[in-house]
Amino acid sequence: MWECERMRNGLFLLAAGFACSVLAGTATVKMAPGENWWGAANFFGAKMPFTEKTDLEIDLRRNNYHNQCASFLLSDRGRVVWADAQAKFTLKNGEIAVEAASDIVVEQGGASLPEAYRHAMRTWFPASGKMPDPLFFSAPQINTWIELTYHQNEKDILAYAQSMLDNGVPAGVLMIDDTWQAGYGDWRFEPTRFRDPKGMVDRLHGMGYKVMLWMCPYVGMDLPAFRRIAWGVNPDDVRGYPRKGGFFTVKGSKPARNGRIDAKPCLWWNGISAFLDFSHPNANAWFAETLDGLARDYGVDGFKLDGADLSAYLLDDRDASDPQATCGSLNNGYAAYALKYPFCEIRNLWRMQQMPVVVRLHDKPHTYEALRRIVADMIGAGLIGQPFICPDMVGGGEWTTFIPGSPFDPELFVRSAQIHALCPMMQFSASPWRVLDAEKQKIVRDTVALRQKFAPAIVALARKAAADGEPILRNLEYNYPGQGYAAVIDQFMMGTDLLVAPQMDKGAASRPVVVPPGTWKADDGTVVVGPKTITVQTPLARLPHFVKAN
Repeated sequence: MWECERMRNGLFLLAAGFACSVLAGTATVKMAPGENWWGAANFFGAKMPFTEKTDLEIDLRRNNYHNQCASFLLSDRGRVVWADAQAKFTLKNGEIAVEAASDIVVEQGGASLPEAYRHAMRTWFPASGKMPDPLFFSAPQINTWIELTYHQNEKDILAYAQSMLDNGVPAGVLMIDDTWQAGYGDWRFEPTRFRDPKGMVDRLHGMGYKVMLWMCPYVGMDLPAFRRIAWGVNPDDVRGYPRKGGFFTVKGSKPARNGRIDAKPCLWWNGISAFLDFSHPNANAWFAETLDGLARDYGVDGFKLDGADLSAYLLDDRDASDPQATCGSLNNGYAAYALKYPFCEIRNLWRMQQMPVVVRLHDKPHTYEALRRIVADMIGAGLIGQPFICPDMVGGGEWTTFIPGSPFDPELFVRSAQIHALCPMMQFSASPWRVLDAEKQKIVRDTVALRQKFAPAIVALARKAAADGEPILRNLEYNYPGQGYAAVIDQFMMGTDLLVAPQMDKGAASRPVVVPPGTWKADDGTVVVGPKTITVQTPLARLPHFVKAN
């Protein structure tokens, strides 16, 4: 019989089959032989499942690894580890050491991976019954970042949107990315590049698009917005706030004699700015006013909420307005704005599982290693309770990949589009009509057409996920537990009836496919009865996929 005993150093040792709640502190969970684990942060999807051989540290107290995370692990033996607070997980020598500033719960949620997930979901992050707008799933999204980078402008945005329509990509969500604005914290359309932004948005709506604007929680320290928020008054007009503050301050600092608040600059990927403190009413009032104004004045439908990694909220050397604030609570304060508008996307997220907003994988480099990570990371996202996941941008999100002289690989771009095609969402940024030759452009058009064939089923899966809380994109172990599929991370299932096995190796002409039990009809018309492993041919134009017979 397994026991839970307090060790001499104050740790708890929790072995297989035992359930108990540990007071705030540290617990150690012993893995059972052959037990497989998932969770914590989907950034580590390629390292999942975690096993007795795993040697890894995941410290959610300080980092969300650029993506979604939760203090939550689950295993194919039905076990669940949960902490309300941000936790540190150390996996080594067949044990999982957990540190958290809240109770640590280890429970037997069932006998399998899906049973563990359902138990945890119903206990800590139940289904909301709501989903993001169906347009996110029914048509590919397009994002202006790769094509326009630091030159976002009205003329080229309209041309990009029209080129997608002209090449058979139906109108969906269009995101206008960073540098549309006059400055970080000066959230006006830059006037020399946008002469009629309201007219531009109206024209995009007329084409059938919904329009989102890129946003971040940083404010340049020489802007009127900074003076208004931090000092409680705006010298440029009579508006102000009754309290001072609204940015992180240098830890232990005191207001200077002139009443100013010493905001600590934040170094982030694209500059140095002050960082909004969402535990302070000034920051929230200004940010809400800003977003509401953009929606009202220009008719935009929502926002791409970027930035705000947990590491940026670290309070080791800075103070928040609320002394009880944590990295996670401050991130949640920012993320909450994604719930106010019908079209929003957010990349950095602590918990907040099942909320009806799109989350996205971190920008992937243009490499085959990164390509292979997409499936594994999306499986990981679903297993921490984030079903509405977008796999970054087709071809990767690094703009320098797509300029002359860069190591751009057209084959990789096509294979990336194929992975996206049967994922919950598909997002273009680099234009296929600029970077590919005619033959590969046709393959991408056919890939979009394939997605549109399955689009009604994908929308239905999103509605189901909103209702029952289960992942849309799943690994085979979730649908067929206990049959030896835990380590299969290079293919995936959409719901229960669509098996997708993309080619992710350069120049490869074939690949093995693990076919689970049942009768399956392949994209080439062949019928396969599983369980078995088969070899399929993968010419560049083919995305192997199988539909389960009723």
